[in-house]
Amino acid sequence: MPIPEDVTGDEIDKDVRQELQSLPKGLAEDVAKNLVMVAKLIDEDPEQAYEYSKIALRLASRVAAVREAAGFAAYANQKFSEALAEFRAARRMTGNVELWPVMADCERGLGRPEKALDMAGAPEVAKLDKAGQVEMRLVAAGARRDMDQLDAAIVTLQSPELASNSVQPWTARLRYAYADALLAAGREGEAREWFAKAVESDRDGSTDASDRLAEMDGVEFVDAFEGESDEAPAAVAGPKAAAGDDDEPWVEDDEDAEEFYDEDDEEFEPENDKG
Repeated sequence: MPIPEDVTGDEIDKDVRQELQSLPKGLAEDVAKNLVMVAKLIDEDPEQAYEYSKIALRLASRVAAVREAAGFAAYANQKFSEALAEFRAARRMTGNVELWPVMADCERGLGRPEKALDMAGAPEVAKLDKAGQVEMRLVAAGARRDMDQLDAAIVTLQSPELASNSVQPWTARLRYAYADALLAAGREGEAREWFAKAVESDRDGSTDASDRLAEMDGVEFVDAFEGESDEAPAAVAGPKAAAGDDDEPWVEDDEDAEEFYDEDDEEFEPENDKG
């Protein structure tokens, strides 16, 4: 597949570049360029990103960063079985737990929310950083909703991170998920409050909280070319949440959670892994 001339491969993260040093220089450059294309396209054109990831995988399937990139590209295309296999391979290579939440979400995508909840109660969760623990909480709440356990999903999302005034990269998504669960439970007043809080914290437009809030308020947006006024609607701001300082690692309350898959489960290995 063609790669734009302005893509050099130097754009990749330094840790990934270090991993690629195990490859011959020319091969490392080709892999790096394909990984850059995956990163550039994964949001706007996930199918193209997936194709570039397959090229990188064919060239360097024994590099953990390549397996991880292939996993995310497959995940973006809802190829959950393939994504899970790639994430497992990357985890075996590195021993890191960072991919644990997205692996659990793959289980959800495969229609196995119970396995996702098992993972939410596993010891690996305590090893995640704060962002990873919040992501795991979101996945667990989603699994509860998959199982029609709406009240349990709401309780799962209640946390110091949800209540804190501090705005972190995960804050908007956490507040949004909580508002959405409240709305699904028919608690519209509380849902509106939390959609407003999500709007406050959504600095990069990662959610459609403002649209959801406007919909609840009965606001109708008119196309600027059709309406008589070019003025944008005023932003809606909600009350701040109560502060919370508890930084203890979180795990799902299920006791004695089983390992999410058997060690001797058949693992996906692309044919080019051989040799």
